[in-house]
Amino acid sequence: MRLLVCAGGTGGGVYPALAILQALGNEAENVLWVGSEGGMERDLVLRAQIPFEAIPAAGVHGVGWRQLPRNILRLIRGTLAARRILRAYQPDVLLFTGGYVGVPMAIAGRSIPSLVFVPDIEPGLALNLMSRFAHTIAVTTPRSRHYFPAAKNVVVTGYPIRTELIGWQRNQARQRFGLDEEKPVLLVMGGSKGARSINRAVLTHLEALLNLAQVIHITGQTDWPEVQQQIAHVPINLQHRYHAFPYLHEDIGAAFAAADLILCRAGASTLGELPFFGLPAILVPYPYAWRYQAINAAYLTENRAAVTLDDAKLSETLLPTLQDLFSHPQRLQQMATAMRALATPDAATKLADLIRTLAAQSPAPRKHKEVQ
Repeated sequence: MRLLVCAGGTGGGVYPALAILQALGNEAENVLWVGSEGGMERDLVLRAQIPFEAIPAAGVHGVGWRQLPRNILRLIRGTLAARRILRAYQPDVLLFTGGYVGVPMAIAGRSIPSLVFVPDIEPGLALNLMSRFAHTIAVTTPRSRHYFPAAKNVVVTGYPIRTELIGWQRNQARQRFGLDEEKPVLLVMGGSKGARSINRAVLTHLEALLNLAQVIHITGQTDWPEVQQQIAHVPINLQHRYHAFPYLHEDIGAAFAAADLILCRAGASTLGELPFFGLPAILVPYPYAWRYQAINAAYLTENRAAVTLDDAKLSETLLPTLQDLFSHPQRLQQMATAMRALATPDAATKLADLIRTLAAQSPAPRKHKEVQ
């Protein structure tokens, strides 16, 4: 099987694609990843040792009239570049998981069997456009069906989990970070780039937080220098409770497994990773990303697995919320049970099976060429 993966932007679309590739294993003996020029996905893909090509991409929805002609031109250039790649690589299946980079590829490859995976509950405009060319649409929750009322090829699979997150036991994970096994642990993270409002709210109340719980704080690279300066002001008797990192790769699964509660944004990964670990959450939707994160947060909160806080009021509401939750361990346990009930641990396998089905529908094997 020759598989072409097209995903760009942040980890919300990249990580599901990586999890699907892991589930396929050696069956996808040839994989090419197409991303956007200058996109942050390049480093993640090359880190996974997957061949990568970049094409021009840009959005056209909500763009000012001065920028619109330039973005339309990039879309045309991206479609031409996509056609060149498809002629050279001749994939059997296309996989799309998000980002405007998929639009020109979906247009150029509309005759090739394709799977569009929608990580968030509500699809973004780019995924909505790609879904019109897709042979199969996979979604994370049943609620997403609402956004594809006319589509007959929608399958609920859940959100796929990467293998590197799996296998950690609680005591093993806590030993990894040098944590006290008897005291509660708060995990703080803001997504692949970090979250300034979350980081600053935590730093504002850091001493009080450390009196409540041990803290694993994944800050993102941008705020790391500021966090390093604040570490020096943590009282000596509390410093052993604070474990800060700019980013975690191999040990991110250990951080999830070690925690009793997480404070984070509400990106697509929260719909899969938090249920997998049964990890109750305080969610702070990013306020400048349309309403995708707000809808994700509402879904988990309505299922009593999370609490949602307003980004603008976080500094005021964070500490009282944490005090309330950590003083009621029974409520935390109920939230953990509710979160675990939403888990779909076989999502990656389901998505891999959909790709196998599409590959079987692909035209007879052709003489393949390598991308130059």
